Amino acid sequence: MEYLNTSSEKGFILVGFSDWPHLEPIFFALISIFYSLTLFGNTVIIILSRLDLRLHTPMYYFLCHLSFLDLCYTTSTVPQLLVNLSGLDRTISFGRCVAQLCIVLSLGGTECVLLVTMAIDRYAAVCRPLHYTTIMHPVLCRALVVFSWVGGLVNSLIQTSLVMAMPLCGHQLNHFFCELPVLLKMACEDTGGTEANLFVARVIILVCPLVLILGSYAHIARAVLNIKSMAGRRKAFGTCASHLIVVAMFYGSAVSTYLQPVHRYSEKEGKFLALFYTIITPMLNPLIYTLRNKDVKGALWKVLGRGTDSA
Repeated sequence: MEYLNTSSEKGFILVGFSDWPHLEPIFFALISIFYSLTLFGNTVIIILSRLDLRLHTPMYYFLCHLSFLDLCYTTSTVPQLLVNLSGLDRTISFGRCVAQLCIVLSLGGTECVLLVTMAIDRYAAVCRPLHYTTIMHPVLCRALVVFSWVGGLVNSLIQTSLVMAMPLCGHQLNHFFCELPVLLKMACEDTGGTEANLFVARVIILVCPLVLILGSYAHIARAVLNIKSMAGRRKAFGTCASHLIVVAMFYGSAVSTYLQPVHRYSEKEGKFLALFYTIITPMLNPLIYTLRNKDVKGALWKVLGRGTDSA
């Protein structure tokens, strides 16, 4: 416990991308642009979902929460990364590190469960169209969203408490935020038991939702193949394509980071992979849903048209 007490007093130094000082100005400029686009795109989705009556449906209700989640997820790491890249301050206190780890894991877990609720919504829309409004009742939608947020938080508290109960050696954290695998590699003792418990928690929050999503889309694919007209198949597939792309991007990076053994985790590769799921994916989500969705594009043009008319 001596190491843990020392870490709690002195905190950590976030190495970030200081190994490549010539790239830091480029990273700073690009990440600033990407962060601004993320804030703008997700805020637009939230505003449109509130303003346009056509978007007052379960699918856009879930999408609104996904956009809010992406705003929180990006903001939990990127501002600190920008300060780190500027060279002004590379330190983080032990308390802030614990809070950041808990927040990142909570938001990531919430997104896992929220993507399941969106898959259930698509299953009901494609496979049970006549009963869709009955199945996806507003009360159920609200309950699913609450379950997503609470489930992510509970899983995060379990994982954070397991990690922070370990004695930690050193103060240099080879990442740009307090990432779970990096903290595990800093442990002063054998982490076999802790890793096993963490693996169970990660299977529950990562693998179980993914299995449910794949099962939902297996039923959707079977239903789509039973549609005789090509136009009907194209329409049914179009309602699911955006969600599938988001699921592939999110789970591809999450599985690569959190389901591999700690001794195989590469901190250098992990930093660049983290850039993808903390910045790139939240930035692309609004574009994916907007470019492939006539309702969202129509709502956007409607709002812009109103703005022009009022001017």
